[in-house]
Amino acid sequence: MESTAYNKPKGLIYGLEDRPPFRATIFAAVQHLLAVFVAIITPPLIIAGALNLDLDTTGFLVSMSLFVSGIATFIQCRRVGPVGCGLLCIQGTSFSFIGPIIAAGMLGGLPAIFGATIAGSVVEMLVSRVLRYTRRIITPLVSGIVVTLIGLSLIKVGITACGGGEVAKIAGTFGAFENIGLAALVLLVIVFFNRSSNHYLRMSSIVIGLVVGYVVAWMMGMVNFSAMQNFGTFNIPVPFKYGISFDWSSIIALALVYLITAIEAYGDITANSLISGQPVEGEVFMKRASGGILGDGVNSMLAGIFNSFPNSIFAQNNGMIQLTGVASRYVGFFIAAMLMLLGLFPAVGLVFSLMPDPVLGGATLLMFGTVAAAGIRIIASQEINRKATLVIAISFSCGLSIELVPEILSQLPETLRNIFSSGITTGGVMAILTNALIRIKED
Repeated sequence: MESTAYNKPKGLIYGLEDRPPFRATIFAAVQHLLAVFVAIITPPLIIAGALNLDLDTTGFLVSMSLFVSGIATFIQCRRVGPVGCGLLCIQGTSFSFIGPIIAAGMLGGLPAIFGATIAGSVVEMLVSRVLRYTRRIITPLVSGIVVTLIGLSLIKVGITACGGGEVAKIAGTFGAFENIGLAALVLLVIVFFNRSSNHYLRMSSIVIGLVVGYVVAWMMGMVNFSAMQNFGTFNIPVPFKYGISFDWSSIIALALVYLITAIEAYGDITANSLISGQPVEGEVFMKRASGGILGDGVNSMLAGIFNSFPNSIFAQNNGMIQLTGVASRYVGFFIAAMLMLLGLFPAVGLVFSLMPDPVLGGATLLMFGTVAAAGIRIIASQEINRKATLVIAISFSCGLSIELVPEILSQLPETLRNIFSSGITTGGVMAILTNALIRIKED
């Protein structure tokens, strides 16, 4: 029975409040899980690699990312009080925060990362309460610029992994043929399957690419499973396991990304509502959108408490709803349970923690390029007048300058140097300021 009077969109088999048969539910849940699994575990793997964390810590971070994503997905689908959107909405660790998180880790280690994750999440909670007004400040042009900067900045992280990572730099094997060749193989496999007309092969292209790369790396002697001999039966979630500290520069850097993520979440919830046959305007929709963004913030705070990283709504699951024809939020409960169970078994995290950097690099290089392309697409959807040209030029110039020549900040006070050490932060701040302050009377 449908929860609203809105017509069920063509091609939708089960609506928002329908309860599909068990077999259909499991089938849809597994499809969603395959679509998000790699995206959830990749950020902690990249962050751990950049910070040179040991295998046990890396495995635990991966496990907690899965566990927290399960909790976050349940909250979004179930809607707990005012928290959550009440749609089939999947959450997971966000790529958008990787750059600022690595910078925070370099300054104060994991305690600073989790402190900034918790403190910065308050921004998204506040945005959910004043949603109507923030959309006037964070326009599509500003969002497009920041998303593009996120993708372009992360490409450096991806290509470093392709060359063998920081460990290879120390060992003097960075850029070795086997590293570049392995990354290229993964990239080519993903592209090959992604261009397939078969929906399932296309959806699974990244998973297939990583599996092929992992197997080839093992055959080349680049994977040592002996490191997995000692691990417990279960990973017990322990709040603040690595401690917590607060660094203002790290908090400000993450707060800016939270601001942009809130607006992205609004767009994802709008698309999800439309696909699910729910209203996309009016009080019912605004309540749903506000609850979803509030859920983003609350779930990110939970992530920081349970030793994980900021969570965001995954846009790719909107396409999965269209593909399966299942918009029932009850499917989300099964997805949440699967994610939480996977997070409780340390072997899952450890297996992926052993993945060689070039394998991960081959996949993430394409992912980050896709993020940049998405940002460009948002910018291109806007009218590029003289003001927009100036905003884009100033934002990209300042943001990319910091990424390409970080030494430009070397003479600034330490606090300012830490705040603007991320090109995403610098470019994002400039985008907001220039878009708000520049006034041009068009001819």
